[in-house]
Amino acid sequence: MNMRIQWEKKDKEVKDILRKLNQVMPRVTFKDIMTTTSARNSKATILNQKGSYCVGDPLMVRLDLYNHLGKRKKYGGDFLRVRIYSSSLRAGASGHITDYKNGTYLVNFTLFWEGDVKVSILLIHPSEGVSALWAARKRGYDKMGFSGKFLNGTSHVSTNCGFVRNATADLCEYLDERDQEAFYCVKPKSVPCEALVKLQAELTKKSYLTDLEQRLFKRDKVGAEILHPFVGIHVVSCGRNKTMANMNCRVGMTSPSPSGFVWQNQWHPAFCNVLNGSTLDNVYSCLQGKQVFLLGDSTMWQWIQYLFKRVSTLLYFDTQGQCITPNVVVDMTKNITIHWRRHGNPFISLRYLTSLKSHTYIARVIDMVEGDRDTVVAISLGQHFRPFPIELFIRRMINIRGAVQRLLLRSPDTKVIIKAENTRKMNDNQELYSNFHGYAQYLATKDIFRHLNVGFIDAWDMAIAYKAHQRHPPEDVVWNQIVMFVTHIC
Repeated sequence: MNMRIQWEKKDKEVKDILRKLNQVMPRVTFKDIMTTTSARNSKATILNQKGSYCVGDPLMVRLDLYNHLGKRKKYGGDFLRVRIYSSSLRAGASGHITDYKNGTYLVNFTLFWEGDVKVSILLIHPSEGVSALWAARKRGYDKMGFSGKFLNGTSHVSTNCGFVRNATADLCEYLDERDQEAFYCVKPKSVPCEALVKLQAELTKKSYLTDLEQRLFKRDKVGAEILHPFVGIHVVSCGRNKTMANMNCRVGMTSPSPSGFVWQNQWHPAFCNVLNGSTLDNVYSCLQGKQVFLLGDSTMWQWIQYLFKRVSTLLYFDTQGQCITPNVVVDMTKNITIHWRRHGNPFISLRYLTSLKSHTYIARVIDMVEGDRDTVVAISLGQHFRPFPIELFIRRMINIRGAVQRLLLRSPDTKVIIKAENTRKMNDNQELYSNFHGYAQYLATKDIFRHLNVGFIDAWDMAIAYKAHQRHPPEDVVWNQIVMFVTHIC
């Protein structure tokens, strides 16, 4: 296919995905904080109240949202997080939310386990805040900047870099022509563009939110609990098992919502069975003879770090062990090789300069994988893209999908796993890092890869079920992600 036709087709798909996202986003303007959604004034009602429920039954909750003046909301678009849990059982699950676009929501939980269950309903952002974040995200790439370090013999010089072509400056262009991935730096005097060796992210303090909108993102306004009178939600077995799945997890399966639940701190998918992850031997046996490529951000780097920690026979082939440079661990006796490589720019680190010499777009790395029945590729990225317009993320994922399609064409037996991004803390800068931005990327990822024969690990849903909202999930969550991973490949 002609290169220009490919570019035009890709541009159209980016616009189509953005259009679908725009259709589900609220467009709300407001002049008074009092007219925005109030968690305190909103109401939750159980629609199918019973004395007790059976394992597997639904629990249906109606939400009626009100503003701070006590008036009923007449439009939807609020960003909610809902969860059922039993602390003593170390159990939890998310719920499926239906937005009726009139201030009413239906939350459908599945009661996966036996025991007493509690309900948590959080208003992460009111619809007015969602609208403001979505509009601000579209407006520019300059909420986060980059400084490029050019080496010139024994000295160095730094200039400003970014994703937007500055028409008034003499620029160095770093272009992947096939995939139309471009990055620019102001050209330093007397130093060639090829001398760029490192980048460092820099906060610019640029904001596209008004002072009024900023008030919606103060910490006490993010993640406010919608109180409810629910007590005595009691679940009995009724002769049913916690999971009704009858087959093991494998690539190509569609993940429902919710995708599973936590019980006794272990993840149980709702639609398939996982390997017994309580013993390391099962995971170790699965990895034997495998060449694994872990590609993406530091949440994927956590996998290689945790496996290295748990599997005593794995040794670092290199001595880096950092999430800004490539890592390789090997077990020569079991013929296990695990590579980790970070995704291409943007890779935001305010502490470290990241090397451009190890910078490669994931699509290009996948193109170098020959593939066979013992080769596995796992991909996860998203959090580093949140400060930028979502078109950047969509285009990157479409390029990765193209590389996955080429890989599966030359080697259909190669296993490919997509790990969704996870949630993060609510006290981070919301304009840059709000979980709303991550959720929009989560939706885009599922859309882009929906027709491919790949495995999908719903780390977003797992994070909610575990109530693990750190940027880097705790080890028990990482371990259960790994168990899902090895189940898909074995």
